[in-house]
Amino acid sequence: MKILILGAGGTGGYFGGRLAQSGADVTFLVRDKRAAQLAADGLVIETTKERMVIPVKTSLAASVKPEYDVIILSCKAFDLESSIAAITPAMHAATQVLPLLNGMSHLDTLDSAFGRERVMGGSCQIAATLTREGVVKNLAEMHTILWGARDNNPQQIALASALGGAFANTPVDWRVSEQVIQDMWEKLVFLSTLAGMTCLMRASIGEILASRDGKAHTQRYLDSCIAIATREGFAPRAATSERFNAVLNSQGSTLTASMLRDLESGKPVEANHIVGYMLDRARMHGIDDTMLSIAYAHLHAYEQRRLANRL
Repeated sequence: MKILILGAGGTGGYFGGRLAQSGADVTFLVRDKRAAQLAADGLVIETTKERMVIPVKTSLAASVKPEYDVIILSCKAFDLESSIAAITPAMHAATQVLPLLNGMSHLDTLDSAFGRERVMGGSCQIAATLTREGVVKNLAEMHTILWGARDNNPQQIALASALGGAFANTPVDWRVSEQVIQDMWEKLVFLSTLAGMTCLMRASIGEILASRDGKAHTQRYLDSCIAIATREGFAPRAATSERFNAVLNSQGSTLTASMLRDLESGKPVEANHIVGYMLDRARMHGIDDTMLSIAYAHLHAYEQRRLANRL
């Protein structure tokens, strides 16, 4: 199996690096500067327990060929269009795309570009970042990835299983999901709540809970997201809902969304993809949109200030 990873940043660099370390046939599609860095220094991954230097293969956009079985796409939502342009020359008639983006709306965009039968579902949970020195740094012990076929597509089912064989030799927590869209909706419910609330309050879960009405506001946001997923036909499963509530009601928790780290660094944020998407669905279904509306307005105002260089 030949695997192409778009980029070698936090998410793609970590999962792709672990695959390369295990002996899988992995290539990173990167820009000139990153390619030179990887050629000179290898792919450097740091976790809370170890530091690894992994020799990896790279390709530039100008030289990439249509020879890959699966392309793992881990870009931000606002880079999706340029990412589609970058990976198109690498696709042949049987290539499958595995997107690890947050949210749901990217599936429609990828389906339009490549056809639904060539786009799998996927999701991951990892707190990884790329440092200024080019090091992929996993900030926690969490490194979970799942993927699966949509619509019982035989080609996707076979490829999903084969990809599991590649990940089987890594320390990554991986799973081939038979309900991948359900899994993606559950992540969106939680992520929208976590990102919306921690960005809106500019605070961690523990700090929000310490305020007088923080718990009530968080619960109202979560209830709206659960109601949206339920109307869409993907009500969170009981065990998942219990986990959401445990995390979002953990007194003293330092947990924040990566979106807050991006916001505090003056970077673009996935406001439309994570919060705006859920706001639109709330209004479409007639669900309480109070917290979603306020959070989205806050994020949109931030983007306007960022674009005007007024941060």
